Order: sequence, then structure tokens, then C-alpha cells
Amino acid sequence: MKSLKSKFIGIFKYLVLLIVVSVAVDLWRSQSVPTQANFNLKAQDINQQWIDIEALSQQKPVVVYFWASWCSVCQFVTPSVNWVSDYYPTVGVSLSSGESQKLQRYFEYKQLDFANINDPHSQIGQQWGVNVTPTIFVIRNGEIKHITTGFTSPIGLLARLWIS
Repeated sequence: MKSLKSKFIGIFKYLVLLIVVSVAVDLWRSQSVPTQANFNLKAQDINQQWIDIEALSQQKPVVVYFWASWCSVCQFVTPSVNWVSDYYPTVGVSLSSGESQKLQRYFEYKQLDFANINDPHSQIGQQWGVNVTPTIFVIRNGEIKHITTGFTSPIGLLARLWIS
């Protein structure tokens, strides 16, 4: 019985360590984000629908997902983002991923439902200080509440949304 309890304590310690390291890495990577930048993105998505991040973020937190079709880590994160888009407003920004028609076909093939803005020359990504794909911002009331880069689990993404 004691060995089972000590195993759970060991697992708990590793989970706490993983969370602390993850938060520290997110904070370190978020240093590249300009603090005085205008994060109020208004643009047309690949389906010609207008998106206003600040307006969307007044009701619920909004996920802004910077990704690329060529990004290997994005292949694992995109399904989580798509799942979260069923519950929270979600806007993708595809960096250097080709023409909008190509992205529309990609979205159809992958059965992705979230709105997506094409950023063929990564200008929006540069304005937002994005240096790594994937990068996920959680915006609430027009302000950045959380930033994470690299692999993100559905639970990690939901946790960031719940505390926003």
C-alpha cells in the first residue's frame, strides 16, 4: 500500500514540475511579444468573412492560433485548437502557407471549422511578435491574457481559457 502511495506522490511531483517548467518557458518565449503593439486584429478570413478580435473577446476569451501548413508540431496542435473552437471563438492565422484557395482546400480536407486569416508574408505574425509556430494567444476584452508556443494539449489550452 505504501508503494502505491509513494508512486502517486512521485507522479504528482513530476506533474507539478512539468507545470512549473511549462509556465516558465511560456513566460520566457512571450518576451518577444511587443508590449505596445496593437493586438486588435480586424481582417477577412479565407472565406471572405470579417473578423474583429477585440469585439469577439468581449463575450468570451478568444483563441488566436498562429500556425503554418508546413509546421510539423502544428499537425498535432491543430486538432486540439479545432476541438476548442466548438466552445470558444477561435481564429487561426496561417503564416507563409500559400494562397487562400489552397488553405480552403486544406481546411476542407482536414475538416477544420475555425475561422482562419491568411498571412502569406507573415506580416500579422511579425506585428504580434510571433517567432515560433505554433503560437497561441488567449485574448479577453481586447487584452492578451496568455501566450503559449509549441506543443499544447487540449487540457492545457482549456486551462488557459478557463482562467482568462
